[in-house]
Order: sequence, then structure tokens, then C-alpha cells
Amino acid sequence: MRVHSSRLFAPVFLSLAILAPCAAQDLKPIVLPKPRMEGGKPLMQALKERKSTRGFSQEKLSAQTLSNMLWAACGVNRPDGRRTAPSAMNSQEIDLYVVLPDGVYLYEPEPHRLSPVVAGDMRAKTGSQSFVAEAALNLVYVEDQARFKYARAKPEEKFGFASFAAGAIAQNVYLFCASEGLAVVLRASADKDALGKLLRLRPEQRVTYAQSVGYPKK
Repeated sequence: MRVHSSRLFAPVFLSLAILAPCAAQDLKPIVLPKPRMEGGKPLMQALKERKSTRGFSQEKLSAQTLSNMLWAACGVNRPDGRRTAPSAMNSQEIDLYVVLPDGVYLYEPEPHRLSPVVAGDMRAKTGSQSFVAEAALNLVYVEDQARFKYARAKPEEKFGFASFAAGAIAQNVYLFCASEGLAVVLRASADKDALGKLLRLRPEQRVTYAQSVGYPKK
């Protein structure tokens, strides 16, 4: 399903209906609307309002809001392909998986789209807290050690670099959510081995963190 309008995209793509798990090929790549880079709250106000929230409503995110958030997280912001978040030697070792009610997708910053990984509502599998199944979406941060450009780095050094990169992306998401009035919380509590199998990760990949995003419960 290719969609060129957030007005048409939101009711279908972000439906909160629970779908039965099925093969990834039953999902289609999602071309996101072009991110809007104007508007939002001033940076200092967003910093003032940044916080973690663990209560989520059933309200959907529009396709445009999703597009803007993912671009803010780690989208391409320069002609040379570099991103809104830093990484050591521009290794870009963090992949961002987006867990939505209809399935799990991999965010591709270029060309700013979502590629299907596995179909079905997997939100509850991204953490141990009950609210993860209620959030509009969950982000899963995955480190890929094969991408590090510093070949002589030890595994613990690579993990440190990846943690810094994931933290920078997560803070971008926090600030975007503060600007848009969204609820968000970064989490480490998850069965990372099981989640890695669900995402079909390679041996050199591993889950680092997860982050729940949605509208706050009223």
C-alpha cells in the first residue's frame, strides 16, 4: 500500500485493531509522508517539558506525526546522508524498528520509509510492563556491530559507542514528543533474546533499548 496523503494513510495504517500474526510478505513497505520541519515548540520549552510517561491512551498517531517523529529520531538532515543523531565515525550502527498494531517495520532513513519485518500485533512483546501493549507504537533500538568502522575496537567499546548513539536517538524522540504533547518512555526491561528472535536479528545484532510512544492517558 503506497500512500501519498496522511489523511488517507492514518485510518488504515495506524488502526488499533489486533491482527493475527502472519508472514512479513503479507505487509507492504510504507512510504511515509514527507516530514514537516517547521513548527513545534521552541527548544528550551521542549527541554523544560521533557519527561517519561508510563500511561498511554488509545488515541492513534497520524501518519504525518509518525513521519515527523522518525525523521527527528534519526532521519537524514544533510545532502551527504548524515543523520539528526550522531554516531561514532558515522557508523550508523543503530537500526530503529517500529512496532505498530499491524506489524513490525524497520525504519529506513533513506528513502524515509518503513519496511516490513513481521506481521501481527507484537507491541506486548517489546517489554515487561503492561502499558507497552497500549502505546500507539514501540520503538526497538538494535545495535549492529558489523557496521563499526573502527575494526580494532573491542566488543565492550562497540557496545559503549552503540549506547551513546541509541541514547542520542532516544533523546531526539523525547524532545519531539515534548514538542508535540506525546507521552514517551525509554525502557531497558524486555526479553531481549526473545525480541531478537522475533526481529530475526543476525548474530552480530542485538537489542539495546525500547521506547514506548503515544498520547498520554487522561
